[in-house]
Amino acid sequence: MLELSNAISGDIDISYSNLFSFANYLLTAIGSWFLFKKCGVKGIWAIIPVAREYHVSLCADKEKEGRVYTIVSLLFYLLYVITGVFVLFNPMWALFMVIPLVGVYVTLIIYMLKIYLGLIKVFDRKKKWLILFMFFEGITLFWWGVSSRFVPGKKVEQISKNGAKELGENLTAAAEGLTINIADRTVIDFFKKKTLLKDIHLIIPRGHMVLLLGGSGAGKTTFLNAVTGYEKAKASIKLDNNDVYSDYDKMKYDIGFVPQQDLMRGNDTVEMTLTDAALMRLSADASVMERENRIANMLDQFGLTAVRNSLVEKLSGGQRKRLSIAIEFISDPSLFILDEPDSGLDGVVARSLFEKLREIADDGKIVVVITHTPDRVIDLFDDVIVLAKDATRTGRLAWYGPVDEAYEFFGKDSMEEILLSINQKDEGGEGRADEFVEKYADRIKEKVG
Repeated sequence: MLELSNAISGDIDISYSNLFSFANYLLTAIGSWFLFKKCGVKGIWAIIPVAREYHVSLCADKEKEGRVYTIVSLLFYLLYVITGVFVLFNPMWALFMVIPLVGVYVTLIIYMLKIYLGLIKVFDRKKKWLILFMFFEGITLFWWGVSSRFVPGKKVEQISKNGAKELGENLTAAAEGLTINIADRTVIDFFKKKTLLKDIHLIIPRGHMVLLLGGSGAGKTTFLNAVTGYEKAKASIKLDNNDVYSDYDKMKYDIGFVPQQDLMRGNDTVEMTLTDAALMRLSADASVMERENRIANMLDQFGLTAVRNSLVEKLSGGQRKRLSIAIEFISDPSLFILDEPDSGLDGVVARSLFEKLREIADDGKIVVVITHTPDRVIDLFDDVIVLAKDATRTGRLAWYGPVDEAYEFFGKDSMEEILLSINQKDEGGEGRADEFVEKYADRIKEKVG
């Protein structure tokens, strides 16, 4: 009887516990739903744990803290499950999980405190409300949500869904050159779809050296990744008559990309480095003589013959950068892209490097370059691509065309001034991105029409 009584008592305790948890969840969800409506957040997130807390952080103007809380929450649940498994199969192992589990839980508490303190500030209430949030979260959120007494001082920033007007149509692919038609490039970023790039259409002829200009967050790297097929977008990218996406296995060797940071082994010689590159990037059908000739050509073309037996770690900054370029150029690509090749180089060395790139373009290649100091070498470029963040914080095309015409289009005398004109005001710019995106779209529509 005693055992039966205890079992019944246990069942009742479990039932009360489940009932309390459900009631707390219901109050929290309903309260958050109405709270989100007040703050300008979609109410549907109120019913999804973890996602709910992240969106509370948006109401609290603590988005960064909300991201950390979300990640730590997922880590906590993972550790909790692992600990449970250990308890079932080897209780002694579970003891080793106690410390990290407690540490993660304490971190959760700290960030939850930060979020609720932010919420209290946005609603202009006294900090003593924090006690109620921590110990009676469901009831407090319900109260704040349904009561008209609690009104936020500001709403979550609502960004226009339309942004600047679009061209909205693909350009006809050129028989020779690079034709880029990007409809959009999107990602899921913390429970919401984010558009990184949209409505970018341009054609770069062979033999052109093009500057890629844009402020921080304008989508320069995303744009290059989409063009090379490294991160595919909703797009059509054609190099001459070849489709970069559908023929990627073949086309990837016709595209060279030099990143800002080189990935070369310091204890290899220059010649060994190029030999490895030749083995990886040249056709498997290439003979030993063809590979040797190509390596010799690279050493000569990039001024590395005198240091062919030197270790990479002993090279100067300019020599290392020329070697990085030679590695990618060894396959003789038609499209050559470089991300800040002059980073860390003085003016004279950087100038020499860009003159070498000019020679590559003059040989019928397409060269696209990102540089943070464009004005010192702008005379070597044919065209400039200007990417800008529109009202939706999406990377858009604000200009593509000859350098001289770009100055007239933006009414500026330098690339630095053009960049300042399209940067957001909170970034020290003039905040005219949408104006130029629309102006350029109208210009292209006239030409296409």
